[in-house]
Amino acid sequence: MTPEDFVRAHTVVSAAPLVPEIALHLASEITPIWQASEEWLKAHNIEPPFWAFAWPGGQATARLLLDEPGRVAGRRVLDFAAGCGIAAIAAARAGAALVEAAEIDPLALAAVRLNAALNGVAVATPEGDIVGSACRWDVILAGDVCYEAPMTAHILPWLRALAAEGAEVILADPGRAYLPREGLDPLARHAVPTTLELEDRTTREVTLYRLRA
Repeated sequence: MTPEDFVRAHTVVSAAPLVPEIALHLASEITPIWQASEEWLKAHNIEPPFWAFAWPGGQATARLLLDEPGRVAGRRVLDFAAGCGIAAIAAARAGAALVEAAEIDPLALAAVRLNAALNGVAVATPEGDIVGSACRWDVILAGDVCYEAPMTAHILPWLRALAAEGAEVILADPGRAYLPREGLDPLARHAVPTTLELEDRTTREVTLYRLRA
């Protein structure tokens, strides 16, 4: 079974509550997809299926770009830790000149490719960990990436370095514990419906920030 076959077999085409205009391959229930991915993980050494859900940070980022397409129109965009690719797809629909979606999980990359095709947009999916790469983008989207201390410590210096080179780094955070306390300029806020299967509440308040160097 290919990664694309796995995604198709364990998801249904639906839409996230805050972004109904984008179709996505999403898990209808958390337990079956998690169990199936654990079996796949043992065989292929991959991550849990974060890609099978439209997380609040990604939804809020996508909403921002669809409502304000001028933020990315004609620009080169990276959706970092893209998950299902909802923000990347929104960037492409908003007229970005180039969109890349970065993930270390091959199933996530497969989901992004399938979701981009569903929406008739082009999204490149480079493989591997791109943290530390030289800046080749005008806008970097990072939705809900500060949920663990090691992850935040790994990515934040690089994101700040990209901002220092002139890229606009948009960080969407739904109240995670490891969000940096300094160097953030609020851009917008969205209340994002969620589920108690994934979160500890039925709505997450997501703030979108511009990250300073």
